[in-house]
Amino acid sequence: MTTFIPSLTLPAAIFASPAASILFPVVLGTAVGFSVRPKETQKTYMALKQPPCRPPPWVFGPVWTALYGLMGYSAYRAYTVGLAPTASIEQHLLTKQGATLYTIQLGLNLIWTPLFFTLKRPMEATIDIVAITGVTGYLTYVWGQVDAGAGWCLAPYLAWLGFATYLSAGVGYMNDWDTRSKEVSVPPKGKDTKYVDEKAE
Repeated sequence: MTTFIPSLTLPAAIFASPAASILFPVVLGTAVGFSVRPKETQKTYMALKQPPCRPPPWVFGPVWTALYGLMGYSAYRAYTVGLAPTASIEQHLLTKQGATLYTIQLGLNLIWTPLFFTLKRPMEATIDIVAITGVTGYLTYVWGQVDAGAGWCLAPYLAWLGFATYLSAGVGYMNDWDTRSKEVSVPPKGKDTKYVDEKAE
């Protein structure tokens, strides 16, 4: 069982407010996305050899925004149910422990994009997303014991993390774990545009 660590946990005020809980991860995720220059990341993404079933770049923004919102709602729901006057001592403990896990997974989540696209470290990025998936899986179990709805709200996020882990590892493997020189001058347009490696085939 994990432990509640105040120094590694977001302030209670964020969890207690539905607006703050939902908007906090959405705003942070959006800020990180724009900080790594979306047009530049799209160029890099389109230049990399890709595993099967990879989505076009435009999919990631809307998907992550929705998942961050669900993640935030799950946090609010678990926190309010688990710390309600009618909650049991076990629910109270699990809620606080989950808050620490939530904070850790969010921090790990926010560093993936800079690791992969800015620093161009696919190996470290893949290790990071495996860690996110593991922590989130445990968080889903912990908060699911507090409130089933909170656990189910994390299920789409956990499923996407599994898919994203496949993409991260697949891209790393297919590009020999080196993406430093992979970039095209102009990002291809259109949903049906093929990737650079496919053009050469």
